Amino acid sequence: MTEQEQEPSRRLVRPIGFLKARFSPGSYLGLHLTIGLFVVLLGGWWFGEIAQNMSHDAATRLLDERALAWFQDRASPALTRVARIVTALGSVAFITSGTVLTGFALMRRGFIYRFLAVAVTMGGGSLLNILLKHFFHRQRPVLENPLVTLSSFGFPSGHTMGATLFYGLLALLIAHSTRWGWSHRIFSFCAAAVLVALVGASRIYLGAHYLTDVLGAIALGLAWLAFCWTGIETVRRWRGRTSDRGTPPV
Repeated sequence: MTEQEQEPSRRLVRPIGFLKARFSPGSYLGLHLTIGLFVVLLGGWWFGEIAQNMSHDAATRLLDERALAWFQDRASPALTRVARIVTALGSVAFITSGTVLTGFALMRRGFIYRFLAVAVTMGGGSLLNILLKHFFHRQRPVLENPLVTLSSFGFPSGHTMGATLFYGLLALLIAHSTRWGWSHRIFSFCAAAVLVALVGASRIYLGAHYLTDVLGAIALGLAWLAFCWTGIETVRRWRGRTSDRGTPPV
C-alpha cells in the first residue's frame, strides 16, 4: 500500500479511537458518560417540549382534560383506596424516609460516592422541583368533586419526580452491585418504571395533577438523575484511575 493510500486510514485512527473510548465500559469517560449525557439531553428536551406546549398548545390542554376525565369516569371507592396507598409511595414522608435509610446503609458500608449520589440527587431534585413549581405557577385541576384538595402549584408533579429519582436510584444501585446478575438488574429497572408509572397515574386519578404534570416530572427526574449519577460516577472512576492503589473508590 502506497503512502497516499495509507493517509485516509491514518486520518480515521483518531476518530475511531475516540468513539471506542466513549463506548468503553471501564473508562472513566466511557460508556457510562455517553449514556448519561444522552439521557440528560433526551430528558431535558422532553421536559422543555412539555413545558412549552403546556401553556400554548391547545391540543396538549385537551389531552390533559381528556386524561383527567378518563380517570374520573372510572373512580370507585375501592380504586380510590388503592390510589391513596400507591400515591403514598411517592409522598414526601415515604421518599424522605427511604432516602435517609438508603444513605445510612451506604455510609455504614463505606460507599461514600454512592452516598453522595443519593444525597445530591434527592436533595437537589427536591429543591429543583420547588423552584420550577414557583417558576411555572401552574394551577392544579379544579374538579366538582375532588378526591384531594391542594393549594400548591402543580407542575411538575412532586410525587412523581420524587418517585422517579428514588426508585431510579435504587435500580442504579442494584445495577452497579456485583452481587446481582443481569436478570435482577433488568428486573430492578422494570420495577422502578412500574412504580413511577403507578404513582403518576394515582396523582391524575386523585385529581392532584394533569397528565403533563406527571410526564414533565418523569422527564425532569430522569434528566436530573442521569446528571447527578453520571457526574459523581465519573469523579469516582477518575479518582480510582489516579489512585496509587489502582482500585476505584467505592
